[in-house]
Amino acid sequence: MKKTVMLSAIALLVSAPVMAKTWVLTSAEGGIEQGNWRITSDQLNIKDQQFSIEQVVLHGGKQEGSKVIKLTSKNGLTIALSPTRGMNLLYADGFGVHMGWSSPVKEVVNPAFINLESRNGLGWLEGFNEMVVRCGYEWTGHPVTADGQLYTLHGKAGNTPASQVSVEVSEKVPYEIRIRGLVKESTFKKADLQTEMELRYIPGSNSFSLHDVLTNHADYPHDYQIIYHSNFSKPILEEGARFITPLESVSPFNDYAKGGMKTWQTYAGPTKGFDEMVFNIKPLADANKQTVAALLNKAGDKGVAIDYNTDQLPVLTLWKNTDTEKQGYVTGIEPGTSYAYPVTIEREQKRVKQLQAGQSTHFDLTYTLLHNRDQVAKVEERVKTIQGDKAPQSIDTPMAKE
Repeated sequence: MKKTVMLSAIALLVSAPVMAKTWVLTSAEGGIEQGNWRITSDQLNIKDQQFSIEQVVLHGGKQEGSKVIKLTSKNGLTIALSPTRGMNLLYADGFGVHMGWSSPVKEVVNPAFINLESRNGLGWLEGFNEMVVRCGYEWTGHPVTADGQLYTLHGKAGNTPASQVSVEVSEKVPYEIRIRGLVKESTFKKADLQTEMELRYIPGSNSFSLHDVLTNHADYPHDYQIIYHSNFSKPILEEGARFITPLESVSPFNDYAKGGMKTWQTYAGPTKGFDEMVFNIKPLADANKQTVAALLNKAGDKGVAIDYNTDQLPVLTLWKNTDTEKQGYVTGIEPGTSYAYPVTIEREQKRVKQLQAGQSTHFDLTYTLLHNRDQVAKVEERVKTIQGDKAPQSIDTPMAKE
């Protein structure tokens, strides 16, 4: 009897949920808006980690009313994101390394000041300066007019303020922090896609993860697309920097990119007059469908790695924009369901996915800041292991023409 009671008690402890404290910062449904807000590890009586989470409402120029949430871990990363801009990640810093880039767009632009249809559908560029932008979900890719409408560059999610935002901190070691946002793409007669977006971070760590759940709330099926447009520059991007990933094949996005096929995995320094080059990659993955893509500096002691699942995100785009620093010296590593072609081409090539009424799908990615040679070497070894003896295929012809 005593043994049964003891086993039951152990089972209860194992199955009991981890206690956490939650703060609601925004709720459109509940009419809640916290505005400027802050919590610290000291206030939570946590002694073995030092961190803070704060929300700031910005003022002035096109960033008037934009909100930024900044998570600061004394022994780990500082991560900034904007609930106003679709929970886009602005940057992540730590261990002497910056993850992000310097765009000519310096403000955290409030979507209220952006017309996505301007410049023939390129208005999205007027706010583009983030480290991670979710391009989708109703559509993504280059702009095109079809079906009686203009499909603007990279969709609307990244310029849609979150309807709900909350912060959760576990009360138990390792004190995992979760920042959640709900972004709705709801249009009468068109779509009712809603994405629950979540950033998870353990204080002191050199990595964080994104866990997104996209749900079709309509009574009819609906297409969806997503590209996780992940952008990096100095000090990782530099002359001689390298891109690595296990791959089945690589091809140029267009005729211009054909000229860069011989050097597609290495980078030049800032180069005036360099137009963007884009490459379409079909990645390889391990037995669990997990893979990794990484940008490494020339010395091999700094980098960033992105782990993702190829069942969820089956294609990878590499964007090289090594223009001058003022113009935006940057590269993009972009796991997705689609390449960056217009939605019309992606439909023709059968890469546009569909959710049935009430159906959900998941996207899980982990970003790791590599800050020493051992960490870089481990990622290189993982790429080699997944690649195995499969020779990557280099295809000289673009798979489509806009």
